[in-house]
Amino acid sequence: MITKRTYTISELASEFDVTPRAIRFYESEGLLNPERDGQKRIYYSKDYVLLKLILRGKRLGWSLAESKQLLDLYDPSQQNQNQYHQVLQKIEESRLRLEQQRQDIELMVLELDEHQARIEQAMSGT
Repeated sequence: MITKRTYTISELASEFDVTPRAIRFYESEGLLNPERDGQKRIYYSKDYVLLKLILRGKRLGWSLAESKQLLDLYDPSQQNQNQYHQVLQKIEESRLRLEQQRQDIELMVLELDEHQARIEQAMSGT
């Protein structure tokens, strides 16, 4: 008999370096739905993958609502084509946003360099 791998909330929290409170929050938002044995939560491989995807979306700057929307599109009967298209669109949006942020940071660094040079020049009396 093959048994499914299960996880406790503490194991998931440790595995992904998040707090159990964060995992419970994702549950309250409808992103995770563990099985219950009384007060004990039982997570399966599916929950592990979902948490991994939620945290990846968070790193990419996606809101929980956006991540939930993408996860809800999971449909293996259609080879997940709709989900893949939507994820590609979100990736492109994130890429454009990050590129704009990079340009903004480069501009701010130049402004800091110019400001520093002016102050150093004023301090040297020249």
